[in-house]
Amino acid sequence: MVDESSDQNDEREAGTRCGFVALIGAPNAGKSTLLNALVGSKVTIVSHKVQTTRTLIRGIAAEGASQLIFVDTPGIFAPKRRLDRAMVTSAWSGAHDADLVGVLIDARKGLEEESEAILGRLAELRVPKFLILNKVDVTAKAALLALTQAANGKARFEATFMVSALTGDGVADLKRWLAERVPPGPWHYPADQMSDAPLRQLAAEITREKLFERLHQELPYQATVETEVWKELRGGAIRIEQTIYVERESQRKIVLGKGGQAIKAIGEAARREIAEIADAKVHLFLFVKVREGWGDEPERYRAMGLEFPKE
Repeated sequence: MVDESSDQNDEREAGTRCGFVALIGAPNAGKSTLLNALVGSKVTIVSHKVQTTRTLIRGIAAEGASQLIFVDTPGIFAPKRRLDRAMVTSAWSGAHDADLVGVLIDARKGLEEESEAILGRLAELRVPKFLILNKVDVTAKAALLALTQAANGKARFEATFMVSALTGDGVADLKRWLAERVPPGPWHYPADQMSDAPLRQLAAEITREKLFERLHQELPYQATVETEVWKELRGGAIRIEQTIYVERESQRKIVLGKGGQAIKAIGEAARREIAEIADAKVHLFLFVKVREGWGDEPERYRAMGLEFPKE
């Protein structure tokens, strides 16, 4: 007896493709928003504050027989502190290790200094590269054409895509193109998996996003969040304890807010979103601690998935 279903599975796997796609660009170019649009679910934080993405978070999407593994890198900028240097090093390492590299440029801003610097280093990457112009829905067509010519004149791109990560325009075309360009091979992850980041890490990222949404005018981006406790309770609920680390007592007071109003609002917003992703009832407890000079502690970098720069 011939097992036809087994033969069909073998044929499907033989035609599969899978590859890593790194998205690089200046801070606030829209990489996190684009990644979430490509995956169809939130896997990384989106904030108006620059440099909010610190680690290489993989979002996973399927397109036909192809599995696309997206790496959302930290924004590339001129580093001033140790944390800055770790983030920039992480971004370029993610690009070097990918099968394809997408360079994202905010079309409204054009070729600013940071984008120019990125284009100048692309020759170092010996992988196929493509250009993504984001926020085209709020940019004049003439400016888009001029920007396309200027960027392609400075680096060699296989293709140029014009998208609006916020509205989703152009995202489907980009996804289809990538599905044809990633190398043949078996899928690395189950078909229903959207990220390889542990839930407790995503939970910390969500709380950090809510922190910046609430306090972005007042709080430096040096604040970080760590999930200390993740405990599954009877009945399927989850108890989560997280610590928000800041560098000064004045920052701790800002996070707490008058009468604890700020921390309460941050916790409620984070709890709702974590519960949606975890598909479970969540009991979230937030603590705020001052850790002076945490940006110079190697263990904090390891917790964020970054390599600690020695200098």
